[in-house]
Amino acid sequence: MRRTPCPDGPEDPSSGPPRPGNLPHELNRFVGRAAERSALLRDLETARLVTVTGVGGVGKSRFAAHAAARAPTHLRRDGVWRVELTPVRGGELVEHALAQALGLTDHTTRPPRQVLVDHLAERHLLLVLDGYEHVVDACASLVRDLLRAAPRLRVIAVGRRPLTLAGERLFPLAPLTAQDAAELFADRARGLLPEFGSGADPEVLELCRRLDCLPLAVELAAGRLRALSPAQLLERLDDRFRLLTGGGRDALPRHQTLRTTIGWSHELCTAPERLLWARLSVFSGPFDLEAAEYVCGGDGLRHDEILDVLDALLAQSVVLREEGPGGVRYRLLDTVRAYGAEWLDSLGDTGRMRRRHRDWYLGLATWCELDWFSPRQSEVAARIDAELPNLRAALEFCLSEPGEGHLGRYLAGTLWFYWAGCGRLAEGRHWLDRSVGPDGDPGEDEADPDEYRDARLKALWVLGYVAVLQGDVVAALAALEECREEAECAGNATALAYAVHRTGCLALVTDDLPRAERLLRAALHRYREIGELNSNVLMGQVELAMAVAFQGDLPQAVELCEDVRDICADHGERWTLAYALYVLAFAAWNAGDLPKARELLVESLVIDHEFHDLLGLVLTVELLALVTVAEGDAAEGAVLQGAAGRIWPSVGLPLFGSAQFNGPHEWCAARARASLGDARFDELARAGERLGADEVVARVLARGERQWTTVPAPRPARSTENGPGTREPAASPTANGGETTG
Repeated sequence: MRRTPCPDGPEDPSSGPPRPGNLPHELNRFVGRAAERSALLRDLETARLVTVTGVGGVGKSRFAAHAAARAPTHLRRDGVWRVELTPVRGGELVEHALAQALGLTDHTTRPPRQVLVDHLAERHLLLVLDGYEHVVDACASLVRDLLRAAPRLRVIAVGRRPLTLAGERLFPLAPLTAQDAAELFADRARGLLPEFGSGADPEVLELCRRLDCLPLAVELAAGRLRALSPAQLLERLDDRFRLLTGGGRDALPRHQTLRTTIGWSHELCTAPERLLWARLSVFSGPFDLEAAEYVCGGDGLRHDEILDVLDALLAQSVVLREEGPGGVRYRLLDTVRAYGAEWLDSLGDTGRMRRRHRDWYLGLATWCELDWFSPRQSEVAARIDAELPNLRAALEFCLSEPGEGHLGRYLAGTLWFYWAGCGRLAEGRHWLDRSVGPDGDPGEDEADPDEYRDARLKALWVLGYVAVLQGDVVAALAALEECREEAECAGNATALAYAVHRTGCLALVTDDLPRAERLLRAALHRYREIGELNSNVLMGQVELAMAVAFQGDLPQAVELCEDVRDICADHGERWTLAYALYVLAFAAWNAGDLPKARELLVESLVIDHEFHDLLGLVLTVELLALVTVAEGDAAEGAVLQGAAGRIWPSVGLPLFGSAQFNGPHEWCAARARASLGDARFDELARAGERLGADEVVARVLARGERQWTTVPAPRPARSTENGPGTREPAASPTANGGETTG
């Protein structure tokens, strides 16, 4: 859990202990606004939607996050979550951005809004929605629906205009007082010049007044102190930039002041610094040095001078530095980015820079796809998470710019590992549907050249895969059949192998086991012929193991999965390994080796949780419930079944609606009910339903740490009858949905 510290004094004791959330740490001291903070928190007690408005640069975002971190416990029992909407390019992505910020994973075809409603319905949660002006209609609609469905939800909206919703309370944020602005200037100045004095200097006070005490303007001015004194700053502001006011004569003075200040910082930059500032405006969200060097270098700005120029912009507070799991990254404030974008437009270079930006993120996605099958899977997942705003911008550019759609299809398809492996199926479905739909490439000739066709084939099989995992049989069949037919016509052996593979996966989850086995074997044969070896291929082998296991051949299933386990060890692959461990644990349970089954399942659970793979996680929890009941702890098994029941709606149809996958579930429930009684079982299952995925994983790991010692229950007698009543499983897993054949 992360918590924003209170650098300007102790936190209000009413705020309670640290709570979950995603607020970033404050990297420098928050100055002033104590009265405004108290007023905002009072408003939150009586209004469920408070909108902080104000001119750009007045410090709305920092103030809202600072206040939200200090909200009373009863308003944020389930955390404070901030959603940055500035990088979101279209209203249809607002729900996805919110789900990502909340850490929600949903594999289903349910509308993202419904997923959010279900998640927030009973939570005491404080949501900070920042930078929504360009998607105000979509944001207002979403906030309205969430507030109606989630009575304990509180929202702080941050923007330059209200959402105009019933019950909304406006909180106009004024500039700082002159004294606070001067103290802010002095605090930031001491970061550059430790010997700098206090904010009581008359020239500092006058400078802040002339900057209308806007925090952004003050911080930009302080960033110039390496080169200029406060007196020189005043002189330049008075003499050189008095007329540098954005907009017409009727523009608000504070808007003029802010634009003047940014323009003043721009004018004080060297030519390379101005050029880099303009080019950096194409990034949507944070970026790293390598991306800046590739996208912005060349044509007047050498690649080897990017670092020095970037460092100069950092010193002037034009660019901000932040550190996260992926290392050092940089970003522009929205107002500063908008100013740079205007200059880029005036240079006539926006289109070229957006293509360079697109090319970098195409290359990044390609590299990450290759590196997914390696010991760096976790780093790849974290990298794509961090780059998602820029990847969205690249996808949007490709799918809206004439002649670029084939690259959008390639990018959407290349990110299959992120959509399927990191819990982003719903967003992946959005981009894949767009990429292969009639509007996927405006202006592109229907007679695609070969590379265009190959990109479409990849997008089709990935779309089919995503639809299979979502339980959308109709869409899956349509996409995979189209992919198969076009691949055969084009002679594309790779796309054909993937189409056959994913069709076999569809047969598996719809209980057509002989066909699943036949197709999966055919796909693996095709993969061997073309020399394909990656996570997809190994997953096909695991799926084949499931198909043969469900038909009663456990030894072959174990052999297939042990082979996968060895290959994963050789290559450092962990995502597919989790599924192989699941099958091996099932076999261990069938053999009565409960300690081994639990050990395998715990390892699988940790991996699934790390990658946010809800499908793998819920399957593992279901099997853990089964093992737990077999160990003699029916109560804990009931809790785990209840927890799985809560997770399944975010995955799809529980247990795929499959008799094969449902058999162990039914056996587990029947044994637990027989031990506990219906009333107690239902009570414990309801308790499990209140657990989130994080809590379930922590519970399972805590059980292991306590080193519970249980005597394995005797294996149930194998039933060979098909009469009514509770059935015991056969040694072959879940044949006939938990009933055995003679």
